[in-house]
Amino acid sequence: MRKLLLHNIGLLATPQGFAARAGASQGEILKLENAWLMTDENGRITEIGRGACPETEPGAYRVIDADGRLVTPGLIDAHTHLIFGGWRQNEFGLKLHGATYLEILAAGGGILSTVRSTRAASEEELKAQASGALKEMLSFGVTTCEAKSGYGLDRGTELKQLRVIRELDREWPIDLVPTYLGAHAVPAEWKEDREEYIRRLTEEWIPEIAREGLAEFCDVFCEKGVFTAEESRRILEAGKRHGLLPKIHADEIEAIGGTELTAELKAVSAEHLIVCRESGIEAMAKGGTVACLLPMTSFYLGSTYAPARQMIDAGVPVAVASDYNPGSCPGLNLQLAMTVACLKYRLTPEEMLTAVTLNAAAAIRRADRIGSLEPGKQADLVIWKARDLDYLPYRLGSNLAYFVIKNGEVVCAN
Repeated sequence: MRKLLLHNIGLLATPQGFAARAGASQGEILKLENAWLMTDENGRITEIGRGACPETEPGAYRVIDADGRLVTPGLIDAHTHLIFGGWRQNEFGLKLHGATYLEILAAGGGILSTVRSTRAASEEELKAQASGALKEMLSFGVTTCEAKSGYGLDRGTELKQLRVIRELDREWPIDLVPTYLGAHAVPAEWKEDREEYIRRLTEEWIPEIAREGLAEFCDVFCEKGVFTAEESRRILEAGKRHGLLPKIHADEIEAIGGTELTAELKAVSAEHLIVCRESGIEAMAKGGTVACLLPMTSFYLGSTYAPARQMIDAGVPVAVASDYNPGSCPGLNLQLAMTVACLKYRLTPEEMLTAVTLNAAAAIRRADRIGSLEPGKQADLVIWKARDLDYLPYRLGSNLAYFVIKNGEVVCAN
């Protein structure tokens, strides 16, 4: 692979550092006008500067002229449910007529509907559907994506989902980060014996997934009618014993104590947090947990929005992700999520950029290698159809990605 020289950058905008940024520092980003960037043959950034770029040996670098455009780190989608079978458009009308998430779930819809479709789908069918999503994500500037299982809720289908994630990671330029979410719901066949389901999760399936190296994280849906805080603790502690780092879905509909677990468990991220209490915010700040917020889910469900400003003021690093899934957010436009985050969370464009780059990288334990543009990190970046950072959230719904570069290679041109 040839080295890259990217020059004539109108504005290079990036957070800096190798860990999440919290508080006021979330909005502190480097802005370099008339900049250039160089990589080595492995796609790692070696130098960044301003003004005239250094002279290079002819043919040693692939040269790209940014033509005065904005350049930022590649976007990182730190919360997706990428692998699933079927869709749930039949629930759209139910929601319009007032049916709640938990009501649809209790009637056999929601997650359980997708479980049936995912169990019935072959690996090839799951790969084909997810590949379409990845192509679209890449076009929007996403260079790294977390992908959860959780639509199998049995041994075989969960393994199938995770193996599909592994295969897609090998085949696509987007890096996929696998999370085991067997505790997404209690499946219908275990409703009368949920304790046995939890036993199998903790004593059989988590150890097997860890042995096969199929996941990096263990997640659980801590919510009324799903898993209690105590059950969530048991599941995440089992994951930790086998090397799977804890994440937690919490405070999406009701606050039942899930976010308060983050300090005790040293959770990498807590996700959703729409109705997060002050005690949960204090726990995340104490535990160094990233708050991974999902504004498009609030938008799609017509619900309230997570208290992002309160979290930032309390020193909690905030990330923003899509929550792409077939039920509560069947959309993967992270650029649109950025706009909604600015409008509804009142994030500044600078805070928003950190939320979808460096803090998102920290939410998947990748801040040491991606999430910012600085020497030593991967050259994952986007050249935008924009001249300044404010233009990105301002252009509601438009795809502004021009060139998407992964490890120093152009992987998408719009």
